Amino acid sequence: MGNYCFGIDVGGTSVKCGLFQTDGTLVEKWEIPTRKENNGEKIIPDIAKTILDKIEERKLDKSDIDGVGIGVPGPVNDKGEVLCAVNLFWGFKEVTRELTELTGLPSKAGNDANVAALGEAWKGAAAGAKNVILVTLGTGVGGGIILDGKIVAGVHGAGGEIGHANIDHAEEEKCNCGNSGCLEQYTSATGIVRVAKRTLAATEEKTVLRDFPNLSAKNVLDAYKDGDKVATDVMNQVGDKLGGALSVFACVTDPEAIVIGGGVSKAGQSLIDCIQKYYKKYAFSACKETPIILATLGNDAGIYGSARMVIKEA
Repeated sequence: MGNYCFGIDVGGTSVKCGLFQTDGTLVEKWEIPTRKENNGEKIIPDIAKTILDKIEERKLDKSDIDGVGIGVPGPVNDKGEVLCAVNLFWGFKEVTRELTELTGLPSKAGNDANVAALGEAWKGAAAGAKNVILVTLGTGVGGGIILDGKIVAGVHGAGGEIGHANIDHAEEEKCNCGNSGCLEQYTSATGIVRVAKRTLAATEEKTVLRDFPNLSAKNVLDAYKDGDKVATDVMNQVGDKLGGALSVFACVTDPEAIVIGGGVSKAGQSLIDCIQKYYKKYAFSACKETPIILATLGNDAGIYGSARMVIKEA
């Protein structure tokens, strides 16, 4: 058993890389570009090269390395196969087989949001908890579920796809996934803007939100903090949708904590308070006091969770 491992988080623009000690200490982190040309054929070879270069630079031996964990933006099955990762232009890809062949190291792959959840449960906001739900509110809505310290990936690698839970059967507009009424359509950054524009169209109430030609989620959240009436209405709609959805997930998994991350979470405690209010309204009695907390690892959650997958296996 080695003293080190690598945690890799593959994003659409860059690949975040971390060298860890197996006690969870981050030794070094760096990034390389995500080269997506030719259906992303260079991504795994580039990752393998940077890992081998780092081993040489640090004068380590492969026997010092437990393995490589990697998080990717797409469903991953228990064989480490990605069925499709559209942001990387990947179709079916045997990620762990290819990475292991190129590095000579054991590897394990997971969905990026699930891996981030594992990171927050290990060294982040929910450190020490074995049962956690993570929701990431960004351009879309991602999610990850950790039960008994393990990622819930499911048969198709779609476990934790919280953003595509159907919460409004009457919705007619399509989500990017092809369905309608997904949580992502209301509570992502783009979803918040969508709810705001619908609300503005339905009211003549005076609001600062009309002052922004290119309205953003940050504009809405800032106005909400300042007590703007229409922004408050918008965020109450968002909180109702998200709090209600989380109450359902909690009823199924009964987590120790629900962690909120992603760019929208930068709004801070005011956002948490809004979600918690509606969560408590809808939650099953035994789950009402489940804390909803802000993520703390930020963009490093993926590399921590990826490393944890390998350490866990070891």
